[in-house]
Amino acid sequence: MTTSVSIIGAGLGGLTLARILHLHGIPATVYEAEDSAGVRTQGGQLDLHEEDGQLALEMAGLTAEYRAIIHRGGGARRVVDERGRVVVDRPDDGSLERPETLRGDIRRILLESLPPGTVRWGRKFVSATPVGNGRHRLSFGDGSTAVSDVLVGADGVWSRVRALVSDERPVYSGMSYVDTCLHDVDRAHPRVARLVGNGALYALVPGKGFLAHRETGDVIHTYVVLHRPIEWFDAIDFTDVPAAKARVAAEFDGWAPELLALITDGGSAPVLRSIHQLPDDHRWDRVPGVTLLGDAAHATVPGGDGANLAMLDGAELGMAIAAHPDDVEEALADHESRMSARSQKAAAAAHRTIEFVFGADAPAGVVSLFSQDGTVSA
Repeated sequence: MTTSVSIIGAGLGGLTLARILHLHGIPATVYEAEDSAGVRTQGGQLDLHEEDGQLALEMAGLTAEYRAIIHRGGGARRVVDERGRVVVDRPDDGSLERPETLRGDIRRILLESLPPGTVRWGRKFVSATPVGNGRHRLSFGDGSTAVSDVLVGADGVWSRVRALVSDERPVYSGMSYVDTCLHDVDRAHPRVARLVGNGALYALVPGKGFLAHRETGDVIHTYVVLHRPIEWFDAIDFTDVPAAKARVAAEFDGWAPELLALITDGGSAPVLRSIHQLPDDHRWDRVPGVTLLGDAAHATVPGGDGANLAMLDGAELGMAIAAHPDDVEEALADHESRMSARSQKAAAAAHRTIEFVFGADAPAGVVSLFSQDGTVSA
């Protein structure tokens, strides 16, 4: 009997798993709450690492497709102070070790690699009921149901599948991102475009700062990072766009106008992304027929590994299922063991990265990192 796999969530991890299973002739269905692939943008650029994200795409047979969507030149790095003065300016060296690519483009090549109908759009997962032998009856928000042989939660930080295996709930990390975008930047925002340059811009002090990136399509995508209590953000009405922008910009009073413009001058509303995390050592007892991957399993603070780990989780889980066609439980146990060890190490590293970038000595850590082989201004 061929085991079918039900995947909740059409993010990068879930789609990577579906692609690997497809290559090995294992039926898989991805259930996604959103109504279509284009219902929203998928976030900014990612630097996929050779040892995980790129490896996952290689395992999926998509290296050529990936290299065709790389943002050439997007690997430049610039650090400025609060007044916009350049401290470090490091050009893109053309390396493919960690090139920048739009998350939406990576998702697109994964979607295009799957047979039509693999992703069921508009299926918001509500609950799962055990029906025996590791199988579950899945219920969706539109009233439809399905039965899974193997259920994989690839549904992110607020995973509903997680409740089947773990009582853990994500907690606020103490930091949030406010996501902003400027469009048509060379024409409409030339001074900002010159300051950011062709790659990434870092303007940091302890506990707050700007992480901006020049993207394809004449866009500058910015994460305004603030270490503030969740109640501080709750007091801001983000539906009142002018007031929300003014409140966030007030935290950077006296900073260079070009930096403040990253908050105030965009035509779209700022989006709050509060960072929640699970315990670094999050594990669970084996539950027949169910497992997790990506942020559903190991959400932590952003240290550069989130999407990369999710994709490797998906690739390795797919390979494990293919290697144990007659013993899925062994495959799931093997996946969870490998993933737990890897994710715990990555979570600890992510916390060190956040301290390195936004700690008491900021921006000294980033300056030291990017000044290697770069031009340092006085």
